[in-house]
Amino acid sequence: MPRIAFLFPGQGAQSVGMCRELDQELPAVRELFDRASAILGIDLRKLCIEGPAEALEATDVSQPAIFVASLAALESLKTTNPEVISACEGAAGLSLGEYTALTFAGAIDFESGLKLVRRRGQAMQAAALATPSGMTSVFGLDEAAVDELCRRVASAGRLWKANLLGPSNIVVSGDRAALELVPAAASELEAIKVVPLAVAGAFHSDLMKPADDQLAEALAQVDIHSPRIPVYSNVDAQPHSDPDAIRRTLVAQVLQGVRWEDSMRRMIADGFDTFYEIGPGRVLTGLLKRIDRKTSCTSVPAR
Repeated sequence: MPRIAFLFPGQGAQSVGMCRELDQELPAVRELFDRASAILGIDLRKLCIEGPAEALEATDVSQPAIFVASLAALESLKTTNPEVISACEGAAGLSLGEYTALTFAGAIDFESGLKLVRRRGQAMQAAALATPSGMTSVFGLDEAAVDELCRRVASAGRLWKANLLGPSNIVVSGDRAALELVPAAASELEAIKVVPLAVAGAFHSDLMKPADDQLAEALAQVDIHSPRIPVYSNVDAQPHSDPDAIRRTLVAQVLQGVRWEDSMRRMIADGFDTFYEIGPGRVLTGLLKRIDRKTSCTSVPAR
């Protein structure tokens, strides 16, 4: 029997038009958007379906939008393959997606999860505006080489490993001045490619302070339960069942790097061999194929 796990996408997966068909076809999806809009006080359905892109891409909007869109995709899977949902034995989510995974696993209820990702997005957006900063993808360098890259640009500013996504696929976060030196320094280290990311700031780095403290305050007010299935944490690639441990890892995630490749390898080592990416985009499917080509991953889109 296959061992099934669900993967939920993070920020950057959003696109104008997502959930247009699902909102028309499924009453459960319309109800999700109605509830979300009432809780947040914004027309989240209109932002997802009609945009504009600039509004949808704002950190404090994109995070709740992807959270709801992923749960909408889950509703579509309930109608087409309910047996897959009942057979799912594990979950993980990339950064923001970890909140969706925890909600699916029953650790956090929908309203609490939605409010948390909105507060998280607001805190991260404020931290991003405080310091000129950003993120850049570096392809073709291993972790040790990226450490050397960070050292080489240190005279200009601070740089951290933010997302360890797959083999020789690492995202760095840091001061804008340091990022400007990354292409030349990466070329000297024989990187294959460098791609600046269109994000508001240096996520998963120390430049996100005090967003972590603000998130800790919000998490302290939320009831968190032991998940009914293992949810693998971004920060240590381990599943946690204790609610306080879940709170700690979610807070740590704001400043620490996302160890996605380690998480996927740990899940595969734990026997998971059949994955479903639930939500907008196909980034996680592509990453998993590069980590382990033999492992199956099916996309369930937020169409």
